[in-house]
Amino acid sequence: MKIILCPNPFRDKKLKIAQEAGQILQHAGAQVVYCFPFLVDRSLLVDLPPDIPIRDLKTELGNADLLVCFGGDGTILHAAKDASAVDVPVLGVNMGSVGFMAEVEQEDLSVLSRMVRGEYSLEQRMLVDVKVIRDGRVLFRSIALNDAVITKGAVARVIELNVFGDKALICNMYGDGVIVATPTGSTAYSLSAGGPIVEPTAENIIVTPISAHMLHAKAMVLDRNRVIEVTVPKQSRKTAYLSVDGGKAFKLFAGDTVEIQRSKRQLRLIKLTDKNFYEIINQKLERRIRS
Repeated sequence: MKIILCPNPFRDKKLKIAQEAGQILQHAGAQVVYCFPFLVDRSLLVDLPPDIPIRDLKTELGNADLLVCFGGDGTILHAAKDASAVDVPVLGVNMGSVGFMAEVEQEDLSVLSRMVRGEYSLEQRMLVDVKVIRDGRVLFRSIALNDAVITKGAVARVIELNVFGDKALICNMYGDGVIVATPTGSTAYSLSAGGPIVEPTAENIIVTPISAHMLHAKAMVLDRNRVIEVTVPKQSRKTAYLSVDGGKAFKLFAGDTVEIQRSKRQLRLIKLTDKNFYEIINQKLERRIRS
């Protein structure tokens, strides 16, 4: 069994936790390789162990069985996009403050040996395809595990957005923007904006307004097959910005359409414990409040 270990080198200093996990997995009989989940400027990593070769993630995923990611939810999001493209299951080891997607805490690394023995289950997570259409041309494509967020810029002003489902107008949105989230993303930005908590294995699309300047602005939970379109009105003189899973912002202009729909791809997350969603959500949210 080949297992990729994907540490965030800015959280896992000297790759200490990843190396400890590697020793546990190798002792259990697995082959391990180390890859970073995103591009890293090696000159910034003065404490990187010289005896650990860091390989290319996309290359190694071609014949990998499992991937273990070390970091917060952002790190897991990076690795998950590449892993889902080749259907490699992912396990998250939490090294962040909350880590809703992480199955294992760093002090519980001994449970990783269960993967080598096949003592785990898989949980399917929905992904959404995101694209920007301008004058009939697709200018931007991405895939999201958490959300697509359309917001105003840094200037304190209100933007207008039109939200459609299967070409039918759902609402005109006035405010700071709108979040279109998956069930996995319901506990991320959408939750902070007042959206509902949705079980992560559900398959729905959640539309949550951000600081809406409206009396009756409510979050909505839509059918998984709905094709969502968020448009910047053609008469608008204001720009907006799209960010997918917290990534680099793409500038939107009047007349642009952001299309979001359920992807044919899915992410498979590895489950090693018997903790249910309600235990996890209560534990993680309590930790967030304390921190």
